[in-house]
Amino acid sequence: MRRPRAATWPRPRPRSAISARAARPVTSSSAPRTMITTDESVPTATSSEVAVWDLPVRITHWALAALVFWSWGTAKWHHEQWHIWSGYAILFLLLFRLFWGVAGSTTARFTSFVRGPGGVLAYIRNARGWHAIGHTPLGALSVVALLGLMIAQIGFGLILVDDDGVCGGPLSNMVDSQTSELAMGIHAQLFNLLLGFIALHLAAIVYYRLARHKKLVRAMITGRSEAPAGTIANVPAGVGRLVLCLAFAAAISGWIIAQGSGCTA
Repeated sequence: MRRPRAATWPRPRPRSAISARAARPVTSSSAPRTMITTDESVPTATSSEVAVWDLPVRITHWALAALVFWSWGTAKWHHEQWHIWSGYAILFLLLFRLFWGVAGSTTARFTSFVRGPGGVLAYIRNARGWHAIGHTPLGALSVVALLGLMIAQIGFGLILVDDDGVCGGPLSNMVDSQTSELAMGIHAQLFNLLLGFIALHLAAIVYYRLARHKKLVRAMITGRSEAPAGTIANVPAGVGRLVLCLAFAAAISGWIIAQGSGCTA
């Protein structure tokens, strides 16, 4: 008869280095992560001042302002030939501004500041909440009105013939005499309307300086303006676009001048 064996228990295995490590907390891969990304292609404000207007916009602005009043003076004191060439210079600048408003820097493009009625009304309701650089929706109306009036002024000047039939625009041969005489009258009266809009424009600048503490004139001289931190600055256009816009403006204005102009006596 066999003797029963004594009960034996398995000896515990020594804990390995791996099993002795403290368990790491389980982290879910779906936990949200905070990521900081930067887009170097978009310049942002690093100080209280940002770039607002490029050099072509500023030169065009001040040149148009000077030439409009030069045209007024030459017409008032009957310097017809100077008046005609002043009009040609304005024609070139307006053509360039139109091209630059399509292919220029961000604040120069019409799509960046021209708004519909809804955008203008929203700005009027909360004007102090507007922090973008460039023209405001209300200021854009003034810009479009001034450009439109100057384009109309130059357009009628190109086809007019004066009362004596001595001086005429280069395109006056393309219309009949009655249309040229009508254009002469509109050209003279339209300038008074243009002066009225210029006065409103200057009044708005004074209002923004005194009531809103915005230095609009300084910004149009230096190209820079104060803006809240983080405001996206103006993105300039390349030199190639500038050359093309200048070339197109010069070609069109040159063709118009070549059609014949000036005074016969």
